[in-house]
Amino acid sequence: MKKAIPYYRVSTDQQGQSKLGLEAQQQSVHQFARLNDLSLLQEFTEVESGRKNKRPVLQEALLMCKRENAVLLIAKLDRLGRNVAFISKLMEANVEFVAVDNPYANKLIVHIMAAFAEFEADQISKRTKEALQAAKSRGIALGKHGIILSKKNKAASQKFIREIKPVIIGLQKAGFRTVREIRNELNRLNVPTYHNQKWHLSTVHKILKSI
Repeated sequence: MKKAIPYYRVSTDQQGQSKLGLEAQQQSVHQFARLNDLSLLQEFTEVESGRKNKRPVLQEALLMCKRENAVLLIAKLDRLGRNVAFISKLMEANVEFVAVDNPYANKLIVHIMAAFAEFEADQISKRTKEALQAAKSRGIALGKHGIILSKKNKAASQKFIREIKPVIIGLQKAGFRTVREIRNELNRLNVPTYHNQKWHLSTVHKILKSI
């Protein structure tokens, strides 16, 4: 029976105290372990922001994985963070890890997902700051005039299309030809959309036309 070290992360102290989101992670990890004949060892829970790279609890979990020759088991890939550099460092640690929501994800898929998660988080932060600054300079109360963000959103959307283009082309080369096949594979791989929702046929069709 292969050994596994569960690692959970909640993003705030309040979530850590209330166990909001933690129990769902634990349930999915334990169920996955039972179905895949994994022996769970010590569990590690970290209360930290997903955007920060310093994860002392995760480092302890990785050390135990090496010591016990165990796999790091997490509920979702985004529990490991939304930073490409951090994901790269994790894989360089040479510790096998499995995400319950995408157990067959290889290194390329993990990099792609991390890149889009980071891109989306950066765009949200950038748009928010720019909108606040524009509203302040014009004396407009933010939230009452959505047009402030329209040009920023259009530019961000075009950038997102440029970022997703190699992924779409890669899927086509892999044999996913129709809009439906591409839509289904993007959803199966949990590749985030521009608005962090499920991929729809219309969305994929628009991107294909843009490409």
